[in-house]
Amino acid sequence: MTRQATTVSVLATGLVVAGVIAASAGIPTRDTVILVAVTALAAGAAFLAGATVLRRFRGRPVRTQVLVVAVSSLLMTVAGVVAAALAMFISTHDLMALFVVVAVATAMAVGAALQLGDDIGTGTRQVGHLARTMVDGGDGPAAVTGPGELATLAAELADVSARLDESRRRERALEASRRELIAWVSHDLRSPLATIRAMAEALDDEVADDAATVQRYHRQIRGDAERLTALVDDLFELSRINSGTVRLGPELVSIGDAVAESLAGAASHASVKGVQLVEELDDLPATEVSAREFSRALNNLLDNAIRHTPAGGRVVVRCGRDHDGAVLQVIDECGGIPEPDLDRVFDVAFRGDTARGRDAGGGGLGLAIARGLVEAHAGSVEVANHDRGCRFTIRLPA
Repeated sequence: MTRQATTVSVLATGLVVAGVIAASAGIPTRDTVILVAVTALAAGAAFLAGATVLRRFRGRPVRTQVLVVAVSSLLMTVAGVVAAALAMFISTHDLMALFVVVAVATAMAVGAALQLGDDIGTGTRQVGHLARTMVDGGDGPAAVTGPGELATLAAELADVSARLDESRRRERALEASRRELIAWVSHDLRSPLATIRAMAEALDDEVADDAATVQRYHRQIRGDAERLTALVDDLFELSRINSGTVRLGPELVSIGDAVAESLAGAASHASVKGVQLVEELDDLPATEVSAREFSRALNNLLDNAIRHTPAGGRVVVRCGRDHDGAVLQVIDECGGIPEPDLDRVFDVAFRGDTARGRDAGGGGLGLAIARGLVEAHAGSVEVANHDRGCRFTIRLPA
């Protein structure tokens, strides 16, 4: 309907312009009507012929279709001019002169149509090449020639290609992370299970029969069982985060209370490890957080900092506010993380180097869980190196 309305508007505009020109030239109304009618009939016949040919040429190269459009337009012009000339009894000499002008104009129009067709064809091939590179992963043309529509299409394809490349990169990273997670979890499960099995067999076979050894075996089995339980809990929590089904618990506490509780729990861990836990607490905004989820996130950060700080070192916890909300920082003295690994700190199963990875049996899931739980509170967590170690920063909206 829009195209039909546009066509009718163009025809009406042409008739009005023709009438204005005729009136300004002093042409009688009767002659004007005859000229318009004869020209319209002749041009209309040429238009129908051109439209029929163009319909038959559908599916042909764009160069051929542009040439048909150009020739059809010229034929309509020539048909109208010749019909009007014959109706006005123009002399044969003037009519031949008109044909000479039309012949030259036709040659120019056909040449321009062929050039335009070549430009469109080249642009189409470039867009096709760009589309193929989206699958092959190569580089497309630097620029696409031809009409603006093709350039716009090429820009959109380039944007889609960049997104696909980023998606492939993230998919490869996620797959590598999954493989790494399976390897680490397999190791973390195998070691305590082997210990539990060996001690259970020793108890069943009464190899360990003195009370002290039996008690020690029982403590070891219980400790390994607790490690396995914690690992399974971490995997379950991580699966909730990755599936987007994290729901904050109904129990809400002020952020200050949550920080105080986490610090109280971390104090004993730091004391056993020989690490000094320093509290630099400032006023926090009146923000409520989920008691379980936020405390777990902060506990994971504190546990990570204490485990990786050598004995005699310090872990500083700073709390305060900025213009957006609450800011919490956990600063350790682990010696820092290599710059290339900073972006991977919160990846699943990332543990850094081997020495750092084998300490205390860390599951490599704590930081990933901490980030997921903080983001569930509409907050963010980031990491940066400082002089002696790492600085983890949590930001929560007020």
